[in-house]
Amino acid sequence: MSTQETRDARARTDEQLAEDLESAHQSLFNLRFQTATRQLADNTQMRKAKKRIARLKTLIHERTIIAAHDRLVATAVADGE
Repeated sequence: MSTQETRDARARTDEQLAEDLESAHQSLFNLRFQTATRQLADNTQMRKAKKRIARLKTLIHERTIIAAHDRLVATAVADGE
């Protein structure tokens, strides 16, 4: 994922990110299969696929943390603290 792809991913919804993550996992599975059958010519594709998965998981985790923080703040405000 390039910087532009990361920016585009940040603009996507949670559902779209989940779909992208599923697609990336499927791509990695296919690359592993190609490696096992010695059909993969470019070994850097595996590394790129793993990094894409890590970046997508990071974006999803960031959103989870932000949502939890927002809920905590909303609860504190509602309690009058």
